Amino acid sequence: MRKTYLVTYDICDDKRLKKVHRTMKNFGDHLQYSVFECQFTDTELLQCRAALADIIHHREDQVLFIDLGPSEGRGDRVITSLGQAYAPIDAPCHVV
Repeated sequence: MRKTYLVTYDICDDKRLKKVHRTMKNFGDHLQYSVFECQFTDTELLQCRAALADIIHHREDQVLFIDLGPSEGRGDRVITSLGQAYAPIDAPCHVV
């Protein structure tokens, strides 16, 4: 069974930040800066966590996995915002 997760990260070093961003692009949809929406099986979640664990500095960086529950039956993605309206990112993102 797949579950939907928000994965968000705070990485203190620019080099590691770029690596984490590139890694996360392989696992989910980029929503905003350091926020991705991912549909994971248990195995894929472990693979993502392992890939990120090899990149981050565990005393300085943080990656949060927010479980939103089963993906099946969720219907369409519903994202609301305050301030600027949410717009899907279709253009390539460049982390500097």
